[in-house]
Amino acid sequence: MSISVHNLTKYYGEQKAVNDISFEVQSGEIVAFIGPNGAGKSTTMKIITGYIADFEGTVQVNGLDVRTQALDVKKIIGYLPEHNPLYLEMYVREYLEFMLRAYEIPPPFTLTIDAVIEQTGLQQEQHKKIGALSKGYRQRVGLAAVLIHNPKVLILDEPTTGLDPNQIIEIRNLIAEVGKERTILLSTHIMQEVEAICNRVIIINNGSIVANDHAAGIKQSAAKPPLLVEFLEATSLADLQTISGAGVVMHISDNRWLIQAAGNDDIRKHIFNFAVQHSLTVLSMHEQEKTLEEVFQQLTK
Repeated sequence: MSISVHNLTKYYGEQKAVNDISFEVQSGEIVAFIGPNGAGKSTTMKIITGYIADFEGTVQVNGLDVRTQALDVKKIIGYLPEHNPLYLEMYVREYLEFMLRAYEIPPPFTLTIDAVIEQTGLQQEQHKKIGALSKGYRQRVGLAAVLIHNPKVLILDEPTTGLDPNQIIEIRNLIAEVGKERTILLSTHIMQEVEAICNRVIIINNGSIVANDHAAGIKQSAAKPPLLVEFLEATSLADLQTISGAGVVMHISDNRWLIQAAGNDDIRKHIFNFAVQHSLTVLSMHEQEKTLEEVFQQLTK
């Protein structure tokens, strides 16, 4: 496996930021690591990348211990923090050469820089100062710097923060493309991004992991979704609330109703019995699947 986290705990003074968490990310996976602000995401990512050394538990990247082999770990990881650190007065190519030298990669640099510029779509911007670029292109420069030493593991903390919808799609597509050959742990608040490119989702809340599965599995494990029912004839809220096992009942439009089970039992048979007893015709009935965003809110509120 590429990333292995076992019994990780981190305190800031008296505050427990990460509470005895364990998870693994296999080679070639793109895994979303999501949670509300202050949940422990960035702290965990900084520990995995070797930027925080004071913690309890064990963390390994490609078999290397991040506490005792931090420098070796940093050589094989590409890390893009939430606030993309760039030297705005440097030119794009100049900055990428600087990064290659920082990783002690020997020259010549031209082929390596040309390749990563093409990969990140920076051809038209490569001779500009970073400070003159839009935020979307600055994120591309950050990703180029992350990729410049050809790491096999990428840690990306909120890579699309502050971007417009078009820029988000561009960066999302770029991450999906580079993820074909790498392991990626990705933090984001954009659920469409998670469902579009991630193989698995880990949700952390108050320092603890509350879900670890693929997106569909997490949605299925949540509370039973409500049923959208359409009758041919009119009925009333008071009558519908008498259905056995029904909880919340909401009128949608005309003869369409949203019926939530009070528990996790299947109440479809009770709805059909109700329809027969009240001489109603059921035109349609299907589950309203919860979105990942709704499940996220349910797990972290």
